[in-house]
Amino acid sequence: MEAPSPARGRRLPAGRKADLAAYVDEVGRVTVADLAAHFGVSIDTIRRDLDQLDREGVVVRTHGGAVSTAESPGRDRGLDVRLRMQVAEKEKIARIAAELVEDGSVIMLNAGTTTLAVARALRNHRNLTIATNNLRIPAEISPNAFRDLYVFGGAVRTLTQATTGPVSLALNSSTPDVDIRCDLALVAVGAVDETGYSTSNLGDATMMAEMVRRADRTAILADSTKLGRRLFAQVVPLEQADYLITDEQPSPEMSAALAAAGVEVLTP
Repeated sequence: MEAPSPARGRRLPAGRKADLAAYVDEVGRVTVADLAAHFGVSIDTIRRDLDQLDREGVVVRTHGGAVSTAESPGRDRGLDVRLRMQVAEKEKIARIAAELVEDGSVIMLNAGTTTLAVARALRNHRNLTIATNNLRIPAEISPNAFRDLYVFGGAVRTLTQATTGPVSLALNSSTPDVDIRCDLALVAVGAVDETGYSTSNLGDATMMAEMVRRADRTAILADSTKLGRRLFAQVVPLEQADYLITDEQPSPEMSAALAAAGVEVLTP
């Protein structure tokens, strides 16, 4: 390995961390070992730098390395990474979403860290019936908030800690699935553009579209980094949602498309 240059060796830690952040942003996903070799410092030094940059929200610390906060939204990330991205924005969205939920109502929540934030924001609600494919919600939601909690079956995606399958529930193996409806579907998506709402996984898109079909009202949840983008699989067109909840006002073009589709935009 090439020895570190004298200039690099004299660089102040603050300057190195700025260079490190820029490098992670450029590469997207790196390991601690790669960074130590690139910057000519010890692994322990890189770990300390990454820990501080993670606390500052500049990069996202992962087991063995880091990823850029601007990494392509089309790439599936592990739940541990996504839980640490746009945290404040997701909490703002969750508080607004919780205001749409009435005590005693029936709601559906899809997989994702934004809907997990919504589940936590429902702690002061009571007597809810909740159906979800998010495997983290049963452990995260307050037991005082719900009367009944159902988890849809299907294939388990360990990366996202969710199930993918039909939006249906059966009383037992010998009876047909019960037709289910909900008052409100809270659906977190990966992207929103003038054509509609989309996500990166075909199975997820099918399941999310079914939740929308079974709901009297639908609120789409998407932080501002997802606006103006389009991913692989469309969930539903714009007009099939009643609300878009996001942390910032969309662009004028996006706002016009949403207004034309009859979608109410809710922001902090």
